[in-house]
Amino acid sequence: MSHNLQPVAAPRTPAARRWLGAILVLSVLLRIGVAIYLGDDISDIRGGTHDQISYDALAQRVAAGHGFSFGADWWPGVAANQPTAFWSYLYTLCLAGVYTLFGHSILAARLIQATLVGLSMPWLTWRIGRRIFGVRPALIAAAISAVYLYFITYAASLMTEALYIVGILWTIDASMRLAEALDDARSSVGWRLRLGLELGLAMGLTLLLRQVIGVFLVALAGWFFWLAWRRGWLRRALGPLAVAALLMGLLLAPFIVRNYRLFGVVGMPNTNVGINFFWANHPIYGTQFEAVLSPEHGVSYQELIPPELRGLNDALLDRALLRRGVQFVLDDPGRYLLLCLSRIPIYFQFWPTPRSSLLSNVSRLLSFGLFLPFMLYGLILAIRDMRPAGRLHRAAPTDRPDLRAAFLGLTLLFMAIYAAVHLASWANVRYRLPVDAAWLLFAGYGMDDLVRRVRDRSGRLSLFGS
Repeated sequence: MSHNLQPVAAPRTPAARRWLGAILVLSVLLRIGVAIYLGDDISDIRGGTHDQISYDALAQRVAAGHGFSFGADWWPGVAANQPTAFWSYLYTLCLAGVYTLFGHSILAARLIQATLVGLSMPWLTWRIGRRIFGVRPALIAAAISAVYLYFITYAASLMTEALYIVGILWTIDASMRLAEALDDARSSVGWRLRLGLELGLAMGLTLLLRQVIGVFLVALAGWFFWLAWRRGWLRRALGPLAVAALLMGLLLAPFIVRNYRLFGVVGMPNTNVGINFFWANHPIYGTQFEAVLSPEHGVSYQELIPPELRGLNDALLDRALLRRGVQFVLDDPGRYLLLCLSRIPIYFQFWPTPRSSLLSNVSRLLSFGLFLPFMLYGLILAIRDMRPAGRLHRAAPTDRPDLRAAFLGLTLLFMAIYAAVHLASWANVRYRLPVDAAWLLFAGYGMDDLVRRVRDRSGRLSLFGS
């Protein structure tokens, strides 16, 4: 059966535009509905959303003029009225801005975030998917993104996850558009520099939401230089990439300077790498990691921190615990390897567990569990079609097949690196959600293939037009 991919530059037909508009409306309505249901109450904490309490408390302090500090001793070891750099500066400032405008209205913050995420996540999914797989698979992927239960609930939760996923998708989309401009010798220098600025803005804001994305950004730079060398536009790429790196650095600089002035340490804005690595690889787990430390151990996370380190400021504590965490690995690398392997079922979990809430169990089953077969099927198809003799390379010359394969490779690179980082440190379902956003592209591709097969057997037309 013939399954030719839609051209990357395929025009948006009226039918496709209508479907995309309907998908965006549905996405926003579902997220607003959950936001209204949750309302102004921050105490109803579902699995994986406990950070809402901390961001709400910290944003109130910032809005009231007390700076980045808590009014009482706080997680993970912050003393009352002392500066902290553990939590995302950018997200806290956004939340504090909402509180400044609307008062302490949790519902207002939920509604604003739900609307922004509801529009941008399916839209960016569509843009990325259309470049790689064509119109129909991209529309299906966007539709799945709109109804993906995990994405719906986190969009209404006052924490970084939803906006962070948007930032990742924006970074990937901006990277693809910059690569297209660099590959086109007719594109103007000004246009390339503008795309470089956009990429730098996307990378900087995403880093300020969760800096774990930094590992992928290093790989992204390598991908750009590899592609530039292979396609022969290395010299054209230097200016836009330098602009992107410069703007990203400028966005991070104020918070790096603040931390140096307060803590006497130069480093990334947020001081949470060391403490998380320390906890994730502590010998208390043996060779079996737990996403949440069980009470059977008889000790809390804070009590695992050595007493002699508990008086240090945020930055010094983070560095000291990173050294301890690395030492755990060096002392017993075999245990560390087994511990990493034990994180695999936790990271990819989709089945219900007795310790999870009903909503968490249902969310797993109706999100990752429901679409996993289509994700795997689409991934297999995409890898097959990426081969030199595959359909990605048999497309018409105007499809720019080499770039399509490179874009697919970039998506797979993100998925592999992001998963590997968390399997090497802290793994749970919440930290898999950015990878889920990329998985949906393959679910769209796989479901489109199945729709085509059914259509060819029944003679019916495709849902989205040809």
